[in-house]
Amino acid sequence: MSQNSQRNRRWVLASRPKGAPVKENFRLEEDDIATPGEGQVLLRTLYLSLDPYMRGRMSDAPSYTPPVQIDEVMCGGTVSQVVKSFSPDFAEGDLVLGYSGWQEFEISDGSGLVKLQETEHPSWALGVLGMPGFTAYMGLLDIGQPKSGETLVVAAATGPVGATVGQIGKLKGCRVVGVAGGEEKCRYAVEKLGFDACIDHRADDFAEQLKKACSEGIDIYYENVGGKVFDAVLPLLNSAARVPVCGLVSGYNATDLPDGPDRLSLLMGTILKKRLRVQGFIINQDYGHRLDEFRNEMIPWVKEGKIHYREHITEGLENTPEAFIGLLEGKNFGKLVIKVAERS
Repeated sequence: MSQNSQRNRRWVLASRPKGAPVKENFRLEEDDIATPGEGQVLLRTLYLSLDPYMRGRMSDAPSYTPPVQIDEVMCGGTVSQVVKSFSPDFAEGDLVLGYSGWQEFEISDGSGLVKLQETEHPSWALGVLGMPGFTAYMGLLDIGQPKSGETLVVAAATGPVGATVGQIGKLKGCRVVGVAGGEEKCRYAVEKLGFDACIDHRADDFAEQLKKACSEGIDIYYENVGGKVFDAVLPLLNSAARVPVCGLVSGYNATDLPDGPDRLSLLMGTILKKRLRVQGFIINQDYGHRLDEFRNEMIPWVKEGKIHYREHITEGLENTPEAFIGLLEGKNFGKLVIKVAERS
């Protein structure tokens, strides 16, 4: 995990994946560390966030943001330390939240950097106090609009978004049913996060178990997975149910539409007859102006122990591709973060 003080290691996109990413889609490069100029800072990456959206950025298909180009550094949110500064806005030693990507050092003019307060857990700025927590908060409260006594279902229930959605739902008085992969994750959702129930999507009778756990139907389904989970959810949605859509991770590696009958008419008919609200959103594009609102409420919740948070930390930039591939396979337990270096 050590960083050579004279060299910068970076992972670039070597080729676009066909289906699931493989290690050969990435290439580790090494070069001299650049020298910052007037108004610039040199950043040293301490923590790198790995998130499912990065799979979409590896593709050149039209999307809400441009793809990573071949031979370009892979994208990613980072917590970094300012090691050299020629900017009046940043001092050497400052911790900043930025977007340096999969590399150890970056030159920045300060655009988009957010200075972080001193905290025991700076990496949490990439999770519960950062983009995933913000996504959970706005998607549930603004689109889901939970009311006390309603049933909320959330997939990927122990991930950084799903876990936060479920806990906020409990704070708002909802009955919360999670969906996760495996007995250990489901037990954690109930015993640690306070969910009322959690169903293992790997179970052969998953749809039947979900129906039993949601005996009065589903009022809010926080969608971040898609696939067979949504197939089981759709017939259980109540009239006027809300479906915030922040991701569809089950299909990120797909190269074609799934086999089977065309069920688009079923989906559209259900949306009409049940008056469903199904709304996709991109957190920074739709809610970036409300970041302070989120932080003002989330920080006290975390400090008071009302929101619990779990990280899955992998050490060493060299292990980033393998960790990312595992993320898309559901191997992580909690928010996946690469620890690149110790703070100096």
